[in-house]
Amino acid sequence: MERHITAPINKETAKELRAGDYVYLTGTIYTARDAAHKRMYEALEKGEALPLEMKDNVIYYMGPSPAREGRPIGSAGPTTASRMDKYAPALLDLGLTGMIGKGKRSEKVKEAIVRNGAVYFAAVGGAGALLAGSIKASEVIAYDDLGTEAIRKLEVENFPVIVVIDSIGQDLYETAIREYCKL
Repeated sequence: MERHITAPINKETAKELRAGDYVYLTGTIYTARDAAHKRMYEALEKGEALPLEMKDNVIYYMGPSPAREGRPIGSAGPTTASRMDKYAPALLDLGLTGMIGKGKRSEKVKEAIVRNGAVYFAAVGGAGALLAGSIKASEVIAYDDLGTEAIRKLEVENFPVIVVIDSIGQDLYETAIREYCKL
């Protein structure tokens, strides 16, 4: 199914999505990669506030290349999501509704997705320049010292993703393999 939804994404909308759905996101999402996730996790362990509200938000695992003149961002392709698996359950438990990356997720992340009625999307790897075209604005909001791994607030329009793990635990990577093997 093809869906057009607005981010932030509430739990009700996330629960309507199913593995395999094509989704076009419009609205506000955030970027964070390994170093930013580590820093946020350490802040949580110390009882400190996070630099962004997790509730209903979407984090895109991406570190952009420098923007060309007149563009808000450079190439903006996804990074491997499993590198954030250590940190994702804690953020999901705080209300994070969506994550965008590429590749499989751990069982602990899948359990946290189901427990929290969230969703994991995949963006097409190797298509960073194309994906950047859906990003209309980019602003560093935290951890500027991390360079490309700083947390950014992005305004996106029709940003294309695919639901990989839905709120009931269906995993497209697993179901697609089973379907392929039947052929």
